[in-house]
Amino acid sequence: MTVKRRTPEPPEQVTFIVPDLTVKDLLSVIPVHCFKRSAFRSSLYILWDSILLYVIYNLTTLAEPFLSPAHVSFPYPVMYSVARFALWSVYGFTAGLVATGLWVIAHECGHQAFSESKFINNTVGWILHSSLGVPYHSWRISHAKHHAGTAHLTNDQVFVPRTRSQLGLPNFNPSKEDLAGSSVSEEVQRELREAFSDSPIASALGAAGYLLVGWPMYLIRNASGQRHYPLGTSHFTPSQPLFAPHQTGQVLISDLGIFLWLAGLVGWSMTRGTAEMLRVYFVPYLWVNHWLVLITFLQHTDPLLPHYRQGAFTFPRGALATLDRSLLGGAGKLAGWIGATVTHGISETHVLHHVSSKIPHYNAWEASDVLRKRLIEAGYDLQGAPGGWSEVVRVFRQCKFVEDTGDVVFYKNSRGMAAARGVFSDGSMSDSGVELCK
Repeated sequence: MTVKRRTPEPPEQVTFIVPDLTVKDLLSVIPVHCFKRSAFRSSLYILWDSILLYVIYNLTTLAEPFLSPAHVSFPYPVMYSVARFALWSVYGFTAGLVATGLWVIAHECGHQAFSESKFINNTVGWILHSSLGVPYHSWRISHAKHHAGTAHLTNDQVFVPRTRSQLGLPNFNPSKEDLAGSSVSEEVQRELREAFSDSPIASALGAAGYLLVGWPMYLIRNASGQRHYPLGTSHFTPSQPLFAPHQTGQVLISDLGIFLWLAGLVGWSMTRGTAEMLRVYFVPYLWVNHWLVLITFLQHTDPLLPHYRQGAFTFPRGALATLDRSLLGGAGKLAGWIGATVTHGISETHVLHHVSSKIPHYNAWEASDVLRKRLIEAGYDLQGAPGGWSEVVRVFRQCKFVEDTGDVVFYKNSRGMAAARGVFSDGSMSDSGVELCK
């Protein structure tokens, strides 16, 4: 007897009420003192992060000599090399996490949240971001566009969903599936799964590659950015569509910072050795890139987050198409506290950051608390699952594509199913044109 395999029933689709909140609704609940910026107070966090990095490095170099036969006995000689590798791996992880905090402060400089002085903000931001391989002004300019068009399918700058047609998937078949992704025939599900070749291993490897090289590939060739930009759009060339003609000088200053950064790494390698440069700087640098992609990807990507086309987009809707997440919170309260503290709450207060990007991180905690209460009163709980590797893989598997039509769309998975559907406050569906019963 042949047993026919049945496709599992999809979970019930969540109904998302498209927000009608105004900017005034969101900003009015935030205490006025939260908007105050202090160059002195902000600088203390740079000092603190630098001290932490100094301590981590010195503890590592102090511990390394003890991993020798004179101090510890291992049954096999190779284990001494393994132990030293493990020690420097821990160093790379912890130093990279702390250095991500410096990256966050430079990011605040780009938003003019570091101090009241634009000159101080841009000077400090250029120094910090250049030291981390980031073209400060170039990215600041494109990042401002991201904030202005968050979750806008043609105006957002990064983590832009690919549509069915862009991925070359089978054409939408209205007789076998609906636009909202709540009903998809087994035949269509099978076709889509075959097109994606989706598997847990493939998703894990894809997510790992995303975390490892996603950030430099975005800067160099617009990976995950807008498809209507020319192929290979770069943050390093003033003539790119990312920039206006009057911003040429700022892009060149950013390029100068990257040139000096590269020259410093080459000089370090030539004078102190490539091995030292790699273990002391470059491995933590890779971890910074990893944390940056992990944090921002999860802030803006989830099956329950909407994306908008021009007909439905407003700034508040874009700002509220983001999530707060507890970085490392899935590993326990202590890990969550460390993740939040060391990276200055960039993952935990992100919704507030999109509502008002000039609020410095040390005031964002209080502002985020009051904003979160206001949003919950309005029916919007934007607290996502804790940020970590398993969550990246889950989201990577669930968020495959969006449809080519519809003013409000949600990601669909490799079976063409969507976890949510958008409904306007008047009760009309955002995609299919079918009205809810009133």
